[in-house]
Amino acid sequence: MMNKKARFGIDIDGTVTCPATLIPHINEAYNVNITLDDVVEYDFLSAFPHPVDRTEFANWFTTNEPRLYAASKLADNAQAILNDWQNRYELFYISARGESVLDITKHWFDEHQVPYDYIELIGSHNKLAAAKQHAVDAFFEDKHDNAVMLAEELDIPVILFDTPYNRLATPKKVIRVNNWLEANDWIRKNFE
Repeated sequence: MMNKKARFGIDIDGTVTCPATLIPHINEAYNVNITLDDVVEYDFLSAFPHPVDRTEFANWFTTNEPRLYAASKLADNAQAILNDWQNRYELFYISARGESVLDITKHWFDEHQVPYDYIELIGSHNKLAAAKQHAVDAFFEDKHDNAVMLAEELDIPVILFDTPYNRLATPKKVIRVNNWLEANDWIRKNFE
């Protein structure tokens, strides 16, 4: 009898993609010079040197979403590690992106040769229902409150990719890593 493969829930933006990937586009559009280190809350506007209308920024983002996602850069080592995992684990991507960018998202995965078993764009940051529905055994995330909620509600390990915007304290089931190499080391020790 074969063992069931572990199923991983994986966020896309800031996890599979580089957390700083959208910043050059924001800098160009808004004539600012922010860096990832300036983004200390899960909100790009928190880093701006001057006030920006939230509604206007949201409209700009929605209008440019397809172009921004198509141009997203992979996080270092993500592709190689996910390729290494594809035969050992089920890779279920659960993202806050909306359904309208599903084709662009799948094209990006194919273009960058990032393997996937399933991609779900839920259009919301609340990934709990999707993670529960898909019975994931671990989750990979960059948003602090998501990581904490998933770990506590599902009682699963959540790998939190460290960024300036997620450095609040975490419970024991949230494992903070600096990169995909550290995530891979943790998975090898705990899932193999």
